[in-house]
Amino acid sequence: MRCGRPTAISFLFASVLSLTIVATSRGDVADTLYTGGDIITMRGPQPEMAEALAVKNGKIVFVGPLAEAKAVVGPATTTIDLAGKTLLPGFIDTHGHFVYFGKNLVDADLFGCTDIPDLLTRMRRQAERTPAGAWIVGFGYQPRQMKENRAPTIEELNGVAADRPVMIVDSSGHLGAGNSRVFDVAGITADTPNPEGGSFTRKAGGTSLAGPMEETALNAVRSKRPPFTGELADAVITGAATLWARYGQTTAMEAGLGLGSDDIEVVVNAIDKNLLPIDLYIAAKDSTVDDTLTAAYGVASAYNPKPDGTLEKLRAARTDLDKRYVNRVRLGGIKFWLDGSIDTAWFTKPYATNPPGKTGGYSGFRQIPDEVIDAAFDRFWPTEMQIHMHMNGDAAADQALAAIDKAVKKHGMRDARPVFVHASWLRPDQIEKMKTCGAIPSFLPSGIVPGGDGVVRLWGPERAAGSMATRTFLRAGLPFTFSHDAPVSPQPWILALVDAGTNRQSASGQVIGPDERISPYDGLRAVTAMAAYQLKEEKTKGTLEAGKLADLVILEKNPLKVDPVTIKDIAVVETIKEGKTVFRR
Repeated sequence: MRCGRPTAISFLFASVLSLTIVATSRGDVADTLYTGGDIITMRGPQPEMAEALAVKNGKIVFVGPLAEAKAVVGPATTTIDLAGKTLLPGFIDTHGHFVYFGKNLVDADLFGCTDIPDLLTRMRRQAERTPAGAWIVGFGYQPRQMKENRAPTIEELNGVAADRPVMIVDSSGHLGAGNSRVFDVAGITADTPNPEGGSFTRKAGGTSLAGPMEETALNAVRSKRPPFTGELADAVITGAATLWARYGQTTAMEAGLGLGSDDIEVVVNAIDKNLLPIDLYIAAKDSTVDDTLTAAYGVASAYNPKPDGTLEKLRAARTDLDKRYVNRVRLGGIKFWLDGSIDTAWFTKPYATNPPGKTGGYSGFRQIPDEVIDAAFDRFWPTEMQIHMHMNGDAAADQALAAIDKAVKKHGMRDARPVFVHASWLRPDQIEKMKTCGAIPSFLPSGIVPGGDGVVRLWGPERAAGSMATRTFLRAGLPFTFSHDAPVSPQPWILALVDAGTNRQSASGQVIGPDERISPYDGLRAVTAMAAYQLKEEKTKGTLEAGKLADLVILEKNPLKVDPVTIKDIAVVETIKEGKTVFRR
């Protein structure tokens, strides 16, 4: 690839900064002073501790020795004794489905289903509590972990409710199944052609639908679900925000706005009602990007200052004056799905063992044609919109890198920071190209726990061991982030990501790729400093430094001082957004 290396990446791996007084003004009197515990600044590649941190008007005004904090402390300052607990920058979600998860909070919980009767029992309970006219939906099952090793059939789901739409989606969000009524409502029959990048399973002979569907076929049905409105739309946002804050996150992401036909309206409703206590970065689904941009333009126009200096609508005051956010919502990028999940990842070489139902030299399949992703880079590479691309296999990474190369040749190199979502298997030559053009992966390490053994079997030991190559990226001086992809993860947890990236231990106890294990500190950087950098918010978030937002999380224990296999068990005690508590245990 012919592109120059961006200099901005180098900040992540600069030499350790010496800890000194960093008060923004000696005349400032802090609102709050934190001391009495470990304060980890996350500023450099090695751990750096401070004795005290002071906050005023939602910003950090001091980080340093307690004795020198007196310069910003006055009679009105509230001193918080951490009592041995640990203070860190607020965690940053670099790939989650905030709105989608909020909707799932009203759906049946299918995580941990042991067999099809268990799943159907949960769905019948969901049918009893679902209002008339609404779809009966469940989320979270895993066919490989159920006794039958398959999804329910169309007849089995008809038994939940024959006269109402019934749909289930697996924990990856890429596979699902429906009853006869849901296909009728969506206008799908056995004669409907499979969309590119997906398929509707048909019974023997091909004359009728079997129920299961995958990838873009699932999306075609899912998009027909009736909209969430009124109090239900409010609950989508407030319910998700409560959970994200409970896990220490002060910045959330919706990485695919448009999976639901009403997603844009749900977010605009949240903006108009100022429902969000934490920041929300939006990446629009590729097929809805124009609708999302139109809505964003309308919101921006409504909330922009008038010539007389007033606002047409109230914009929530931001301590950092980041005009990209309106009432805590920011449209930052576009999301593309280039391939699928463990069973449908797109590789240049065949699977070691084919998934059930796949024959021959199966290598997964692409989701979108080259011309679609090429056109997106041609359109958005010169802009500030980031392009996020879901990929698990190396063939998908090749497609992304080729599109970037074409954009660079036409428009020149810029600090675009394209996001390689999951980037589960990358060849060494691809990592070198990512280094050259500034692409940053967002890994899903917690997927190793439920899926690691399956990856070894399906992809083979070599690809499994080299998956999510965090240690390789560190050695190359490259940034990466960790993300939970909730609801693919059952909860929007963060410390579970650090734990999994540190230990890489599957459900059976097998260590998947021991050479790619990293330290707990590097794992924490992947959800703080490097996460802020990936989303182009490093000037205000990700580290504890004067002038940055007082986005903080207080943990029960220091992740650097416990047995690494217990990091996931550390409790979040308090989450603080711009100096205000948004969660307290």
